[in-house]
Amino acid sequence: MTLGPNPTEKLARARGDLRLGLPVVLLGGGRAMAAVAVEALTAERLADLARLGPMDLAVTARRAETLKARAYDGDLARIAVPEGADLRWLNAVADPADDLLVPMKGPLHSRREGDAALHRLAIALAKSAQLLPAALLVPVEGPGFALANGLSILSGVDCGDLDRLAPFAPVISARLPMVASAAGRVHVFRPDDGGAEHYAIEIGRPDRDKPVLARLHSACFTGDVLGSLKCDCGPQLRAALTQMGAEGAGVLLYLNQEGRGIGLANKMRAYSLQDQGFDTVEANHRLGFEDDERDFRIGAEILKRMGFSQVRLLTNNPKKMAMLAACGLQVVERVPLKVGQTRENAAYLATKAAKSGHLL
Repeated sequence: MTLGPNPTEKLARARGDLRLGLPVVLLGGGRAMAAVAVEALTAERLADLARLGPMDLAVTARRAETLKARAYDGDLARIAVPEGADLRWLNAVADPADDLLVPMKGPLHSRREGDAALHRLAIALAKSAQLLPAALLVPVEGPGFALANGLSILSGVDCGDLDRLAPFAPVISARLPMVASAAGRVHVFRPDDGGAEHYAIEIGRPDRDKPVLARLHSACFTGDVLGSLKCDCGPQLRAALTQMGAEGAGVLLYLNQEGRGIGLANKMRAYSLQDQGFDTVEANHRLGFEDDERDFRIGAEILKRMGFSQVRLLTNNPKKMAMLAACGLQVVERVPLKVGQTRENAAYLATKAAKSGHLL
């Protein structure tokens, strides 16, 4: 029978559970732990979890650095949750929104003993669900606990390919006349892991035997749709399409990786931190994320699925070029895309150049 979920489908189900505030039971190393994303946790479920035993709050080393908590496990800290800690305490530690209003949250005691593998997995799952990378964990009595409470179960085998690139399948393509070019076509690609769809906008009929003018554009609701002045995304999108239209051919990949891969809600959290005086990289770090959480392998795989092997890449980001090359695509030329600087985004662009290596 193949009616049950495979490991990829189990991971997709677990992400959905975490977004709903449901715990997921993680198995590994002879242990079982119930894990729940702090962002979606309710007071009622917190009370139920507290009755099961001592709880840990797992946060990334980036967040731990802001909290002055010891990250004994290198990439994360396992903070012992004090007895009687309520939801407000957990949120204050997990979410940096009120760090300046409540700077003292400790003393925070980090665990050193034991294995952090399940804590690491819980953080990775929360990230992949585009939630704050903070999870509450408590030991439970194995699979029986999950079955008794109707909770999803994930083992190490199920999560072995958490970082894999999900295969993409073309769903449909259709002609779309656009301002940039009357000869436009939109292709929709869907991953097999239940994640967001991505789109390829094909201008004209690019020759598959020649380098294609291409742009990997990460979705930016605020810039692309609302015309935000805080970034240069909207002008880059329009300029890329205009240049492809002028040349008569090109492919723009519209990748659903909002906010450098952290999602729109976390991007808005980062904007709130920027209003407090932090730059874009510092804001991401205070939230517990890395500078850039995007996966440009997605763009490389879509280009290859479309039959391209050589690209002239419209970008100011050398990391995009390196990622495409690592995925087997030949980047024959970097085509600069320097547009959209405003008084409001000048500091943001300077940070991208100084801290993220953008060629501006």
